[in-house]
Amino acid sequence: MKRALVLAALLALAACSQAPQKPRVMARYVPERADDFVFENNLVCGRIYGQALEGNPTSPGVDIWVKLPGALVANEWYRHFSEEGNESYYHHDHGGKDCYKVAVSLGGGASALLVENRIQYPATNYRSYEILEEGPEKVAFMLHYPEWQAEGVTIALDKKITVTPDTYFFKCEDTYTFNGEGVDSLWMVAGINRHAALETIETEWNGKDRYAIWEHASDQSNEPEDGMIGVAVYMPEAETAGMSKGDEHAIVGRQIVSGQTVTYYFGSCWSKGDIKSSNDWFELVKSL
Repeated sequence: MKRALVLAALLALAACSQAPQKPRVMARYVPERADDFVFENNLVCGRIYGQALEGNPTSPGVDIWVKLPGALVANEWYRHFSEEGNESYYHHDHGGKDCYKVAVSLGGGASALLVENRIQYPATNYRSYEILEEGPEKVAFMLHYPEWQAEGVTIALDKKITVTPDTYFFKCEDTYTFNGEGVDSLWMVAGINRHAALETIETEWNGKDRYAIWEHASDQSNEPEDGMIGVAVYMPEAETAGMSKGDEHAIVGRQIVSGQTVTYYFGSCWSKGDIKSSNDWFELVKSL
């Protein structure tokens, strides 16, 4: 009898050890909703706009979906959209929501080249993608932006994003190719949109390689949000940080040559989660 019990326990243990690990990261193309590309870990979630949404808007900006720490939420939120036709589901709080306005901007951490001292957005949203690595603890993907023209310069972008758990930041590796008469190098910047109407608070210690802000989480009326959101970018090899022309964006950047890959990190938090105050957020960003 004892031997049978021991055997049963060993079999149960073996079954548990062979059970698939529950994913703590995800990233996927979302054809059911205007070619979105969504990505998240157990703490933060974001998306980038695809071809079907061009014109409404055409923007490279990162859209932030605030959520409580723990479960992955994007597939469930999209399910309500696609299966039930509830297009406003994720604009209401279900342990998180879409309450961040991107419009035509860098949003919560996209990059761009400066030409004639102006941010030059792609002429399209991303047009193709590749899943480079996919597992329960890490996923990496590439988004491709085809060539566009900006002040006589031809530009193209390949954007690689890596998602891992237990961090408020995503790793981004952007490779710009460009050519134009007399153009040997350009400034590349990564930035975050400063929603001036949301009473943005900014750190006083921003150096040349990172920038963080704290502001009201919502500027939409579906369900006014009383929480706050922290947003930041960090570029280890940046040469400068500051405001873009017109003060719309907080940016960090460096000069690059065509074909050079630059690594940076973009992230966010929600005051209804574990990071409650601007000081908590700023200290986290400062520690990177």
